[in-house]
Amino acid sequence: MAESKENYDLTPRVAPNLDRHLVFPILEFLQERQLYPDEQILKFKIELLNKTNMVDYAMDIHKSLYHTEDAPQDMVERRAEVVARLKSLEEAAAPLVTFLLNPNAVQELRADKQYNLQMLKERYQIGPDQIEALYQYAKFQFECGNYSGAADYLYQYRTLCSNLERSLSALWGKLASEILMQNWDIALEELNRVKEIIDSKSFASPLNQVQNRIWLMHWGLYIFFNHDNGRTQIIDLFIQDKYMNAIQTSAPHLLRYLATAFIVNKRRRPQLKEFIKVIQQEHYSYKDPIVEFLACVFVNYDFDGAQKKMKECEEVIVNDPFLGKRVDDGNFSTVPLKDEFLENARLFIFETYCRIHQRIDMGVLAEKLNLNYEEAERWIVNLIRTSKLDAKIDSESGTVIMEPTQPNVHEQLVNHTKALSGRTYKLVTQLLEHSQGQAAR
Repeated sequence: MAESKENYDLTPRVAPNLDRHLVFPILEFLQERQLYPDEQILKFKIELLNKTNMVDYAMDIHKSLYHTEDAPQDMVERRAEVVARLKSLEEAAAPLVTFLLNPNAVQELRADKQYNLQMLKERYQIGPDQIEALYQYAKFQFECGNYSGAADYLYQYRTLCSNLERSLSALWGKLASEILMQNWDIALEELNRVKEIIDSKSFASPLNQVQNRIWLMHWGLYIFFNHDNGRTQIIDLFIQDKYMNAIQTSAPHLLRYLATAFIVNKRRRPQLKEFIKVIQQEHYSYKDPIVEFLACVFVNYDFDGAQKKMKECEEVIVNDPFLGKRVDDGNFSTVPLKDEFLENARLFIFETYCRIHQRIDMGVLAEKLNLNYEEAERWIVNLIRTSKLDAKIDSESGTVIMEPTQPNVHEQLVNHTKALSGRTYKLVTQLLEHSQGQAAR
């Protein structure tokens, strides 16, 4: 029985792990796809906006939702409060903002944070109060939807801030701002900075550190499916033990995005084997068409099931806010991600099916690939040409004949050595972490 589009929607699971501003692009996407009634989306937007300073936007949505030209009195009053508060914060941060806007003055800053604080105090009468005011002003700008201004001020604040907790908070704000402005290169740099701090910082509890990792992976979804190298980055991050543990314990729905990245990313095939083990472990606790497709192909060898799952996967992808968009195909043009996904999914089925059959009926293979006979024949001929697949087509019998390949002993030795090195590194790391934990006690 087919699932409804709403049942495929992960927004209820994803949204609680995002800053509320990051939820707006998701709502815009869902509204465009008409996955939910317009009225429901607009009401949810207003609910989110009520917790921000984007009062004008909330007023516009209210007017659209209730077909009126008048805004509620509480919104009018809230707008006046926001304007007054913005003015107050602007005045408090003015001495430091004026300094930062002066190129000659900024040149006096050095890499030494303590020197900068002393220099600002002695020469410009700028102290901790003005620096704190800059943070509050930047945060308020973000809440007003001025992400460009917020990003600039949060960056400057971090160069002067000596409080590690507040500095991390500012970095999260900078990351959100760059995502919302779709500055994917800078956003990826900020994401890696946050990751470095999360992995090295001492948290009040291990659960708090896990939660930070979960937030980071959710925020990263915007970057991973927009940045040129994002689909490699998501695999490199999510497959790490500490992040995979966080996914399996608290956010198994993220497996959808990792599975998608593996299917469309040929460069990370060697790591796919480890991911298949994770799918086997999570088989009973989390189900998703894209994850189940991989299970059909690589665990159960259920090619009929895989072919059926491909149809569900297409539905999932076009209605997912992170996956249902056009992507750069490397030739200065864009293609829907679903097209790339389906092409690679067929390739997975074909390669796996061919590994366990020496002679394959073309008609049967066409059915497995969800293509008609002529399309399947053209597709396989092209595949043999481009990937140097050791196979040939017998047109008379209508079969694909696979040539047996002998394993390369040198390659096997290198792969086993790499695997052994990886396991040794992992074991040493665990021993070091254990000894450090004992010493801390």
